Formats: sequence, structure tokens, C-alpha cells
Amino acid sequence: MCCGRAQQPVPAGCGPLRPPSELRAPNRFRPAPFSVHDPAASDSPAAPAASAAPVLGASVLSGQRGERALFQGLDLQLQPGQVVWLRGRNGRGKTTLLRIMAGLSSPAQGAVLYDGVELPRLGADWRSRLIYIAHASALKEDLTVAECLHFSAALQGRRHSDADIVAALSRWSIGGLRRAPVRTLSQGQRRRTALARLALPHPTSVWLLDEPFDALDDEGVATLCQLLGEQSRRGGTVLLTSHQAVPLRDPVPLTLDLDRHAIAA
Repeated sequence: MCCGRAQQPVPAGCGPLRPPSELRAPNRFRPAPFSVHDPAASDSPAAPAASAAPVLGASVLSGQRGERALFQGLDLQLQPGQVVWLRGRNGRGKTTLLRIMAGLSSPAQGAVLYDGVELPRLGADWRSRLIYIAHASALKEDLTVAECLHFSAALQGRRHSDADIVAALSRWSIGGLRRAPVRTLSQGQRRRTALARLALPHPTSVWLLDEPFDALDDEGVATLCQLLGEQSRRGGTVLLTSHQAVPLRDPVPLTLDLDRHAIAA
């Protein structure tokens, strides 16, 4: 943050930015097998009921990159309304886990389940209920900002009007850049463009986000916190990674530490 600039007011649900060492995260995953339902969080309006059916889950999951094993024995159930912060050391397999949960990579062992059904048994339409945004924004350089958002939604089997696209970009304060080619954008503007999918109408039930706070300024962080809170309150589920403290306060994110499932070298 630059000195001498007035800070933007922080909206409700988004706390001040703090380093991870100062972040208090009282709601934590328990050792496998575990569920992210935490009775201590039941006073929060965004907390799901104990009987809520898990949207996305994993059973005895193991992951690897190439020939190197990363984690093993991971059992989890993501409940409606939960925002889960996936943590772990560099190289532990956080991105690998997100890709496995999104059906983009295969687990070394175990299974991923959507509404209780293993992914290989589901039809292709299940992907329309999930958004995966990678750490690399994966935008096409020669498309305009608006065209990129149309294209990303179409890949997911969704069609949106130009008005929907402009509204989503405006939510991220980049509506004025809708006709700008992606190649002209800064890193922060590229990240806002990728994340604008989260502001489109008819949101999906599951968001898998790899380092979504990366390259965002304070205003962008506040916007992302607002969208995460809205997703939780409508019963959606979020699994995200972040190397910086997650300033979300409504709801307070639950924490999954992938280091607990590391394979000893």
C-alpha cells in the first residue's frame, strides 16, 4: 500500500488486511476423516445446518505431480454456505488438489464426489455448476475484456447478455475497460477480469479459486470479500488458496491445512 493515499473504507464482512501470523482462524478442520461443518460456527447466519448435504467431497484422496507424491488420505466434505481456506507449504499440492476437485486432474488414489456421486459417473453438465479460476488468469490476449468474460462463461455452458457482462465488470470497477484488449491490461486489471465471472447472474454452487487475492489492491480485496460473503449466504461453497491472510469476516473462513496430509520424504 502506498504511503500518503487515503484508504478505501472497508465494507462489512471484510476485515483489515493482516499478515498470516496475526490471523486468528478458530474454526479449523479436524484430522481425517473430517467435515468442515463446525458446531462452533453455528451462531453465524452463513453457517450451514448440521444436516446439510455436502456439495463437494473427497474420499481417501491422494495427489501427485508427475512421479512425486504430494498428499494422501484426504477425506473432506464441503457443506453449503462454507468458505474454506486451503493452506499448506509451497509445493504441498494445493493447486493440484483444486484441479482434482474441479475434475481437471486425476487423483493418484481416492475419489471426488459431487452431491454424493463420483465425478466420472456424472454427465458433462455438472461443470456448469462449478467455477474454477486458476492462479494464472488464462485470458486470451487478443480479446477485449468483455469478450473474455463472454468466452469464459460460454465454456461453462452459460450465456449472458451484454448488460450482464457490463454489470459484472462494473462490480470490479473495470466497466470502462470492457472494449480494451487484454494485452493492454495491468496484472491487477487482468485479475479483476478473471474474477468478474463471480459477479455474473445465476452464480454456480461451487467456487474453486487458486490465489484469488493475488495482484488485487485494497479495493479489489474488498470486492472479493463481498462476493465471497454473498456466495456463502445463498448457500454456495468456496474452496480457495491464499498465501496472504484472508480478511473475510462474514463468514470467518474454515481452514484446511494440507500439511497434515503430507507424505514424509
